[in-house]
Amino acid sequence: MSDPAAALLHGLYLRPGFLLRRAHQLSVGLFEEECRELSLTPPQYGVLTILAHAEGCDQATVARALGFDRVTTLRIVRGLQSRGLVAREPSLADGRRLQLTLTSQGLALLARGRELAAQVTERLMAPLAGPEREQFRGLLRKLCAGLEPQARTKLLPPGC
Repeated sequence: MSDPAAALLHGLYLRPGFLLRRAHQLSVGLFEEECRELSLTPPQYGVLTILAHAEGCDQATVARALGFDRVTTLRIVRGLQSRGLVAREPSLADGRRLQLTLTSQGLALLARGRELAAQVTERLMAPLAGPEREQFRGLLRKLCAGLEPQARTKLLPPGC
């Protein structure tokens, strides 16, 4: 390219970080569009999914399982609690700790959310052919695993 400004712009659009951010924007947009009827965001879906897997865990466990900071997790949990989807109660094992559980409403919303999330995944991956989908997922997993030691907030799935 002979135009330096156009070359700079072209370089921006080819940066992996730019492409990852744009892919994330598109993914979130698809999720919010598909889950609008549930008023469910991707972070809320993540919290509900972790609680379904690790019933009775505390907020710090949820934060680590999603790679969120504690303040963000608190904000999400409080929002879910205000909607009657999550209950926060003192732990029987340690009264200083609050354990989180899904309510029956939370379980029902998560069940519907799983169906819609599967549709989002199909829409998101639609531009890729079958083998490309697994290759793409594999490359993303490899990228995340290789950079995890440098992450500001560590990802630690529950039970690990």
